[in-house]
Amino acid sequence: MSKINKPSAPLSYRGAGVDIDAADDAKHRIAKLVESTYTPGTRGVFGGFGGMFRMPEHLTRPLLVSSADGVGTKIKVAIETGRHDTVGHDLVNHCVNDILVQGAEPLFFLDYVAFGALVPATVEAVVAGVAAGCRENGCALMGGETAEMPGLYTPPDYDLAGFIVGCVEEDRVLGAGLVREGDVLVGLASSGLHTNGFSLARQIVERMGIAYDDPFPGSRESVADTLLAVHRSYLGVLRPVLGDVHAMAHITGGGLPGNLNRALPPALDAVVETSTWEPPNLFRVLADAGKVARDEMFRAFNMGVGMVVISDTAGADRVREHATARGVPAWTMGVVTKGSGRVILNGGTN
Repeated sequence: MSKINKPSAPLSYRGAGVDIDAADDAKHRIAKLVESTYTPGTRGVFGGFGGMFRMPEHLTRPLLVSSADGVGTKIKVAIETGRHDTVGHDLVNHCVNDILVQGAEPLFFLDYVAFGALVPATVEAVVAGVAAGCRENGCALMGGETAEMPGLYTPPDYDLAGFIVGCVEEDRVLGAGLVREGDVLVGLASSGLHTNGFSLARQIVERMGIAYDDPFPGSRESVADTLLAVHRSYLGVLRPVLGDVHAMAHITGGGLPGNLNRALPPALDAVVETSTWEPPNLFRVLADAGKVARDEMFRAFNMGVGMVVISDTAGADRVREHATARGVPAWTMGVVTKGSGRVILNGGTN
């Protein structure tokens, strides 16, 4: 019979790497941040086992639209710079844009943060960013999870994910089924890398031998400011003109070729004229320093385009004019033609 070695001292959860007191401190720190996002539909109080939300009463045939995502290795930049208050904002805006392409507006949001060693001040900074994003987009932060998992994550690393639920009237759902030959593509400018391509971008920056507090080449901003620029939300810009929109594509991982195709029916192509805009300095520097091929740049990065709106000519004019008036550069970047569901990048070497 095998013997069980008895420990010489009593064991504890803290000794195993999980600090319940730190978790309690973190919950206390974020309570007011969470409550600052509550909207009229919110029910219940902070700290419950589940969040409750009342469906908007003015809707007649509402469909719930949900999505989940993360911010990828942009978190590594946050960790290495000690700046944790932007990635949460990125997360909310990314998820808001994902459901916006179907015409949905957000109702509520939930977050998940997992640490190797929980640091209450870091939790507070991350959730402050989440709360800022929720307030910007008018959605309630209904709850979430803060986990401490020693042995799975190595401090100071952590991971972040978000879950959003929105709604849209059934007869106002946007998508490929509304797209027609001759429709116009309108590009809306991104605010930087958004939340994609960071594994490659970080590798290029490392090869360049520049520090996060150095000026980014060709810019007055630091490398950290450039890389951590918050992912733009397009909800406020597009909400008033959604009635003019047929479909949209949120340009995330896979770039224009890997996302615009998701807004096309099988018998139509999107022909993008890449000469209609100049990719921002950030992308030109990364391409040159990394010797990245043009096709790879368009697959890995958004190249300055955060959202593509598909509409008829009159609707496209209204979208473009409204976005520009709200401070988001917008331009006609192509057209929908007969085809087989492809995205065709025409022109230039940009």
